[in-house]
Amino acid sequence: MSAVAMQHKALKQWPVLAQDTVPLALWCAQEIASATGGKASGDFLVSGVEMDSRDVRFGDLFVALKGEAMDGHRFLDAAFVKGAAAAIVDRAVPYPHVLVKDTGAALVALAAAARKRTDATIIGVTGSVGKTGVKEAIFAALERSSRGNTHRSVRSYNNHVGVPLSLARCPARSEYGVFEMGMNHAGEIDALTRQVRPNVAVITTIAPAHIENLGSEEAIADAKAEIFAGLSENGTAVIPADSPHFERLRGAAESSGANIVSFGAAAHADVRLLDAIPREHAGALVTCEYGEGTQRGRMCFTVAEPGEHWIMNALCVIAAVRAAGGDLGAAGLALAEMGGLKGRGERHQIAASGDGKALMIDESYNANPASMRATLAQLGTTPAGRRIAVLGAMKELGDFTAQFHEQLAEPISQAKVDYVILVGEEMGSLARELGKGSGGSLGFDGGFAHCMNAGEAMELLDDYGVIAGDAILVKGSNSVGLGKLVSRYTQLSDT
Repeated sequence: MSAVAMQHKALKQWPVLAQDTVPLALWCAQEIASATGGKASGDFLVSGVEMDSRDVRFGDLFVALKGEAMDGHRFLDAAFVKGAAAAIVDRAVPYPHVLVKDTGAALVALAAAARKRTDATIIGVTGSVGKTGVKEAIFAALERSSRGNTHRSVRSYNNHVGVPLSLARCPARSEYGVFEMGMNHAGEIDALTRQVRPNVAVITTIAPAHIENLGSEEAIADAKAEIFAGLSENGTAVIPADSPHFERLRGAAESSGANIVSFGAAAHADVRLLDAIPREHAGALVTCEYGEGTQRGRMCFTVAEPGEHWIMNALCVIAAVRAAGGDLGAAGLALAEMGGLKGRGERHQIAASGDGKALMIDESYNANPASMRATLAQLGTTPAGRRIAVLGAMKELGDFTAQFHEQLAEPISQAKVDYVILVGEEMGSLARELGKGSGGSLGFDGGFAHCMNAGEAMELLDDYGVIAGDAILVKGSNSVGLGKLVSRYTQLSDT
């Protein structure tokens, strides 16, 4: 048989799935009206759902949300100029639309209809650290094995608006859906998980993020464990075996009737780390085992992302994909090809004085004590002529603010950082700790400077100078605005 004939035969044998008979359009006018209890102005089809007129693409349904300071109806003209096919509105407008009483409630109702109509296996992801990266890695793994029929929440759309928006965007043809859920206060994930109703609920880790609002790590663990409340019948909870809150999380999962799968280095972990060999430039070669008894299996794969925290993230991904019935081989390949996300580990080669480039590690989107320590440790293992850290304040730490900032002195010293730029008022306690003098008990021999905002941080980095071979970590809470610093240096490198 010729090669061409074999290819034709393979095409004929390509499996036909139930999803293939579902219409390609995301929503039609009557489906939207039925889901929201609204009235359609006429017939139309939409291919996406958007709430920000600046992000509208051709064929989108624009939801004119109303907030305390903003009314989406003001941006209807802009949305339709960008190519919107229709809108959800609470007043008559001269565009194709569905008229409802409350556009926010309509979005939630549309999300509920999307969840009800899909037969996809749904994975929900939360955690104090790593949830966006883990969500993206699970998506990449399942996307490989589902012929592109995997949906996920984009960016960090993980709150009371982002989650229903992500659900409303879920195509009926999806085989898998991966949704991130975040919170600042107790009760928030409970509300989100009851919308998502995951088949697999994942907690990446527990750390003192948002401790200002919750008061203790135990309370944070309880708030994250709310994700189990929405689990579908016979659902699976994926939890970190190495966490000091493991028993607390397991108890919450058991109370929800969940099957439990744990991951980590602990001997009792269901997906257990056996070995991790660092690679020369970044990442690691990881060996793990999984399953029970005679069904115990073993796999070896590469993790492209640097840092020990990504080894644990990878085990979490393997556990989640296996719980969802996905392809573990595809998961291994996805982990080997993962690149850093913008603001969450993306790496840039930037212009520098001397012969060559400098490395800038963009972690500017988020920061808490656990992620600060993890990324500083990563910086410490990064080959570099000099190591520079631009560290923005960590927010929502309440009474623990001074303590957690001050405690960063140790990982800075261990990472052998040559120069530290501290940004924000909250960094004052760390500046005082570092200022106790080089060669002291801290063992910190580098230089440091303290400033109040991203603009001043840029000036300080300019004054210090970036030379070839430098490795520069930029990390802080998003509100500090260090993404502007990253953009400036990467844009200079592109010119």
